Amino acid sequence: MTATAGTHRPRKRFGQNFLHDPGVIACIVAAIAPRPGEHLVEIGPGHGAITEGLLRATGSLDVIELDRDLVGPLTERLGGLGALRVHNADALHFDLCGLRSASPAERLRVVGNLPYNISTPLLFRFLEQADCIADLHLMLQKEVVDRIVATPGGKTYGRLSVMVQSRCRCERLLTIGPGAFKPAPKVDSAVIRIIPRRDAQAPIDDPVLHALIVASAFGKRRKTVRNALSGLVDADLLVAAGIDPAARPETLSIADYTRLANRAAACNGVEIP
Repeated sequence: MTATAGTHRPRKRFGQNFLHDPGVIACIVAAIAPRPGEHLVEIGPGHGAITEGLLRATGSLDVIELDRDLVGPLTERLGGLGALRVHNADALHFDLCGLRSASPAERLRVVGNLPYNISTPLLFRFLEQADCIADLHLMLQKEVVDRIVATPGGKTYGRLSVMVQSRCRCERLLTIGPGAFKPAPKVDSAVIRIIPRRDAQAPIDDPVLHALIVASAFGKRRKTVRNALSGLVDADLLVAAGIDPAARPETLSIADYTRLANRAAACNGVEIP
């Protein structure tokens, strides 16, 4: 039996909370502002709440849906609106760049209501593919968006803040209450716009080393930077990078972490496990 929006039961293992509020849906589509000719990719379309508006605007859309019981109803209901290509796959392992046309210069616009239980791994997966992404409009748990857009000095500023902001410009767009979803989650949600940077103002020379330093620093955020990075970066290198060894990890800026990682890479001062 093929599931429909009325008969399909949200699955906890997929982290399914389906958006149903027409006003919220309209605001999200307006914020994305899809246009004909753009190549949009939607992650986790569910029952197609946002899918319909995107497909009507562009006439063509790729969607990635893990729940195979939703694929048939989605195609049946919305396939007549345009070229809807449904990929029954796990976005964590999906090659987004493989969706590009023959032109390697094409960049995708990615949209998604991400399952809260795997939102951070998905974000890092998207960052790995940032070269082929023009922008991302993502609905996440509000707490995750707070962490992404956080500035140095606060409790929410951490690894996720540094890793995303190092490579992207980020903007919070909407905050959405639980009542906009079925079933209603126990937390507020938020929509964020993430735009990968194309400029070379602060390039990261060794992304793997940069990620290791950031993860190590915030893994021991109550310690000083010198102690948190002990065994990876010595005090002399911190000073050479313009960083006070006695500072706390959450007080360092995005630029500080980039400068430190680049200095360490230039000095070959860190062995990556």
